[in-house]
Amino acid sequence: MNKRYLHHIWTRVRPIKTWYLLALFLVCAIICIFALRGNNLNMVKLRNNVYAADKSNGNVELALENLRDYVAVHMNTSLTASAGGVYPPIQLKYTYQRLEVAAQAQVAPAGSQLYTNAENYCQQFDSSSFSGRSRVPCVENYVSTHGVVAQKIPPSLYEFDFVSARWSPDLAGWSLVVSIVLLFLTLLRFALGYWLEKNT
Repeated sequence: MNKRYLHHIWTRVRPIKTWYLLALFLVCAIICIFALRGNNLNMVKLRNNVYAADKSNGNVELALENLRDYVAVHMNTSLTASAGGVYPPIQLKYTYQRLEVAAQAQVAPAGSQLYTNAENYCQQFDSSSFSGRSRVPCVENYVSTHGVVAQKIPPSLYEFDFVSARWSPDLAGWSLVVSIVLLFLTLLRFALGYWLEKNT
């Protein structure tokens, strides 16, 4: 390559100091770290709102929707469980318990009526026994064959796991892009400066 041309390039590149680019990279990287931390803290706040709504029988659907929408469009908001932690990470324990209690309450009156029906049924077949001790197997058999069981509620309907965005167009995402570009330019400037100094 022509030494005069290389010298011309070097005079253009020399004013761009490597440490300027490095300083800009560090500033952007720090902004990115704080923005990612802010994203995570907001996710934790929204997750706690879901837990609070679940416990107090509040608007769980709205709290879940807010959390899902936030996690979907922000980086560093992953809800993965820690090592040995519960999975899926969002479990509406109190909502599930309330639904189970309600299901049991629905079948309770039918259960008490069932024993009355069983006693009446079995008395027809063994009315001679005064104590009714011999009717116990009959009553047990009647209850097991005619019993009403509360419908089982699948727990998976009240367990959630949301996937966070790999990149998001917010402060964290853009500062990450700028940081990567500045790191690349810093390395390029260092390598180009080193090579031009050797060859001019």
